[in-house]
Amino acid sequence: MKKAIVVLSCAMLLAGCCNSEPRKAYVEGGVTEYTCPTPYTPVVVNPMSKGLTPKNIVFMIGDGMGIEQLSAAWVANRGALNMVQMPYVGLQKTYCLDWLVTDSAAAGTALATGEKTNKGMIATRPNGEELDSMMDLAQQAGKRTGVVVVCRLNDATPATFCCNNPDRDEAEDISADYLTSGVDFIAGGGMDYWRTKRTDGRDIFAEIGQKGYHTYESVGELMEATELPVAAVVAPLEMPSALSGERGDNFRNMVSKSLDMLSKDNDEGFFLMVEGSCIDDWLHANRVDAAVEEILDFDRVVGDVLGWAEQDGETLVVVTADHSTGAMTLLWGDIATGSVEVGFANGGHNGILVPYFAYGAGAEKFDGLVENYELSKLISDYIK
Repeated sequence: MKKAIVVLSCAMLLAGCCNSEPRKAYVEGGVTEYTCPTPYTPVVVNPMSKGLTPKNIVFMIGDGMGIEQLSAAWVANRGALNMVQMPYVGLQKTYCLDWLVTDSAAAGTALATGEKTNKGMIATRPNGEELDSMMDLAQQAGKRTGVVVVCRLNDATPATFCCNNPDRDEAEDISADYLTSGVDFIAGGGMDYWRTKRTDGRDIFAEIGQKGYHTYESVGELMEATELPVAAVVAPLEMPSALSGERGDNFRNMVSKSLDMLSKDNDEGFFLMVEGSCIDDWLHANRVDAAVEEILDFDRVVGDVLGWAEQDGETLVVVTADHSTGAMTLLWGDIATGSVEVGFANGGHNGILVPYFAYGAGAEKFDGLVENYELSKLISDYIK
């Protein structure tokens, strides 16, 4: 049995295979029961030889996606996820320098730069010094770079990879930071902070076009892109929720387009960060229905990337979370029907360990319990 399945088996199987009557959730409010109506079959990928050095790296982050949330999504999808078939798995510690329970800015900084920092800081040390991220390292190594997210591009996680700011709430300044980021493929939401509702009157979207970027305001337009660099800001804030059905395959299409464009005629390779951003938002709201569908949408993207990496043969894929959200407990579930019931203890983050998974070239070095900044360093060792 693969390690990923072993790590998740207790939480999933003990709660997920029980067909007894569900127990009352501990916390009232939100939505605590869900049955997934449209399960999917995960991709099947063959293991890759050991000892390979990756040319390309895809780092995928499910915001707020702890073991308990993955367990619920696993049951909802009838006992199957793309992530849990990845052959190498471990756990990472998420605390930041000044708090045991981190936020996405500090956790993202550790994952992006290999250094812990204080809550609320974007790729910046507590003393205000700016930190280089994997994006910077990849650019210095001559690699192409990309970021694809569901949320606002100025939100904490993508910002820690592409920008620097001591305060995650400086949304307009962080959006403007993309002008000097050098990232080749930028795709996500947040037009309100790029152009529509800026208080300073600037049009960052127009400015980045003036710097030579090909700009797009919808996923449909982005799919017609033929040349890098690309900046696609496709929503006022976040993209539509996965549960609503309005997102459709847009997230998957954005990531597939990034892989195609970053890899085309490229001997040096690329670094791409992909975030399933809105898992966290719905967990803050104690909405298991929307959170599960966000995880499943993210996992479909993981499946697409795994299939691409298998065909490419020179790509490392690492999937993890920045922290866990909602203090969620899987109380009951039925794999046969895809039904789950959960309890939420709060609407915030917690300090529980989160999993990471690895597949592809060089994946065998990812194993065991690490600090979040150590996971970053493991990945960064391959950026050269």
